[in-house]
Amino acid sequence: MRLPSRLPRPLATLLCVLALLLVANAQVNVTTYHNDNSRTGQNTQETVLTTSNVGPSTFGKFFWVPVDGQVYAQPLVLSNVNIGGGTHNVVYVATENDSVYAIDADKGTIYWHRQLLYNGGRPIPVGAFGFNSNITPQYGITGTPVIDATTNTLYVVASSEESGPLAVHRLHTLDTITGNDKTGAYWIVVGGSYAGVTFDPSKQFNRPGLLLSGTHVIVAFGQHSNSSAYGWLFSYNKSNLALEAVFNTNPGTAAGSIWMSGNGVAADSSGNLYYATGDGPWNGSNWFGDTILKMGPPSNGTFPLLDYFTPWNQSALEEDVDLGSGGVLLLPDLPAGSKHQHLLTQAGKDGTIHLVDRDNMGKFCSTCAFDTNIVQELPHALLGLWGSPAYWNNNVYFASGNDAGASDTLKAYSLNAGGSGVLSTTPTSQTPETFSFSQPTPAVSSNGTTNGIVWALDNSSYGSSCCAVLHAYNATNLGVELYNSSADSGESTGAVKFSVPTVANGKVYVGGNGWLTAFGLVTTASISPTSIGFGNVYQTDPPRYRTATLSNTGTRTLNIYSIRFQVGLPYSVSSTTCGSTLSAGNSCTITVEFSPADAAPGKNLDTLIVADNPNTGYQKVPLSGTLSCPPGGCL
Repeated sequence: MRLPSRLPRPLATLLCVLALLLVANAQVNVTTYHNDNSRTGQNTQETVLTTSNVGPSTFGKFFWVPVDGQVYAQPLVLSNVNIGGGTHNVVYVATENDSVYAIDADKGTIYWHRQLLYNGGRPIPVGAFGFNSNITPQYGITGTPVIDATTNTLYVVASSEESGPLAVHRLHTLDTITGNDKTGAYWIVVGGSYAGVTFDPSKQFNRPGLLLSGTHVIVAFGQHSNSSAYGWLFSYNKSNLALEAVFNTNPGTAAGSIWMSGNGVAADSSGNLYYATGDGPWNGSNWFGDTILKMGPPSNGTFPLLDYFTPWNQSALEEDVDLGSGGVLLLPDLPAGSKHQHLLTQAGKDGTIHLVDRDNMGKFCSTCAFDTNIVQELPHALLGLWGSPAYWNNNVYFASGNDAGASDTLKAYSLNAGGSGVLSTTPTSQTPETFSFSQPTPAVSSNGTTNGIVWALDNSSYGSSCCAVLHAYNATNLGVELYNSSADSGESTGAVKFSVPTVANGKVYVGGNGWLTAFGLVTTASISPTSIGFGNVYQTDPPRYRTATLSNTGTRTLNIYSIRFQVGLPYSVSSTTCGSTLSAGNSCTITVEFSPADAAPGKNLDTLIVADNPNTGYQKVPLSGTLSCPPGGCL
C-alpha cells in the first residue's frame, strides 16, 4: 500500500497495519463452477494453505458430513454468513437426491437441508425415460448451482420424475441463509422452443454448471444418452425467472449436446457467452456440432451468434470423439499491444489443445489439414480431456487420459513466455502420477503469485464404494507432490466422476458418494493417551459399553467441536463429560456403546477423532482392539 508523503508517520504506519490486517483476514466466496465466469479454477486469495504447510504430517481430513446422495456438483462457499445464531462460513452442497445442504464450512454443522421435490416426485431413476447408467442409481441435481451473494440467492436446477410419468426440470431460487424459497417466482419449469423444435425434458439433462452473468441466469442442457442429444441454452431473469432467450445448437438433428463434463458456460466482461458442443453435424449456419460458440447476451428471445471455431476434422470428431467433452477457459487478457490480447483455450476427446482469439475465432477451414485459422493448435498433446483446464500465473494446467483405459499425467503449459502470445509446445512440468478415467479437473490456490498449489481429484474408482484421492502439487513444478489423501483414512468420499475440489479460507472441500469431506491443517500434540485399548469385542456379545478418558496435556485450551469415530465397528457415543472446551491439564470421559453383532469378524475399532479449533486442526487417537469370533465360532 503506497501512502501520500504528506501523511504523518504514525498515521501512515497505522494505515499500513490496518491494510495488512484486512488482507490477512480476507474471506473468499466461491459462488460458481471453477470459481469465476472465466472458469479459471483459481483462488488467488488463499492466505492459510501454503506450499510449506500442506504436507502429510500437517494437512489432512478435517471433518466429513454424510449427505443423502452422490455429489456431482462442485461445492460452493459463502463467507461471513449470518446463520445459525452467528456469523459463519458456509459450504453449499447439492446431491443427486434433489437435495441442497448448507453446512458450516469450519465445523461441519448442517444448518439446513432442502429436498426439491413436488407432486409426489422422486429423483429420476436409472432406466426411466431411457436415462442410461452414466449416473446411478438416480439423477437429481447434477449441474453446479450458482449463488448471487448480493441477494443471498442460490439458483439450482433439480430434475425429477412426477406422476404421469413426467420428467421435470425446475430452476429454483433458494435463500442461502434459511434454505427457504425466495419470495415471488421461486421456481420455474425449464422449457421452450427454437426453430420448430420443442424442449423435451424426458430426453435432456442439465450437466453444465449454471452461470450468473449480469441479470441473466444461464442454464445449458445436453444428453443423457446417445440419442436425442440436443444442445439447449436458456436465459432467465435473475429477479423474476422470466424466460429471456432460447437457443438450440442443432435443430432438427437431435445432436450438438452441451455437457463439457460439468464445466459451466463461460462469460466475458461484456456478457458474451462461450461453450463447446458435442457430437453432431455442422453446416456453419444452424448446425454446430463439435464447435466452440461465442454468443451475445440474450436479445429478442434468443442469443445472437457472434463467432465460432470448428476444428478442421469435425466430421471425424462427430463419431463420438466430440470436442464438447472439455470445458472452455477464458484466459486473462495479455498485455496491451499483444497480437491476440483476448484468448481462450479448450481441448476435447482427441486431446488436441486449441488456443483461440476471442475477437476472431477462425470459424471453419475446409481446406486445412490442421487448424491454421486459430492462434495455436497442439495436435494430440493430451490423450484426451474430460473436464476443464485451470489457469494460474501464466500457466495452464490440463489433465490427460481417455475413457478406453489409458492413463496420463497432469501437465502444465506456460502462456506468453517471453511475450510469445502462445502456449509452450511441450509441458513445462507434469505430475509423477498418472490418472485414469475420469481424469481430474484441476483447481489452484495461491496467495497472489506465491504459494501456488494445484489440487486434483483422482476419481478413477468412480462407480465403486471406494475412494476419491485428493492430490496437491506445487503449481510451479508439478513434479513435486505435497500431499495425497490415500493414506489418510476416515469417513471419506466415494469417488464421483468429474467432481472438482473447492478451495476456500484454508479448507479444501470434496463432494463424493454420500459425503462431503473437508481437508485442512491438522494438529497433533494435545490429547493423551496416544492410544486407547478397548480390547477385543466378541461378535456374540450384547451391546458393550466402554469408557475412555481423554486428557489435555498441552498448554492451551482445546475447543472441542465434536468427538466421533472413523468407520469401523458399529458404535454410538452414549455419553460424554467433554464439553465444548477442555482446558490445559484437565480430563474428560466418553462412554461408547459397541454393537458387535452388526459387523463382520476382524473389524478394527479404528480411530477416535477429537475435532479441535477449526483454525488449528483435529487430533486422531488410535484405538486398539478388533471384533473377534467367540470360542464356539462366529455366527
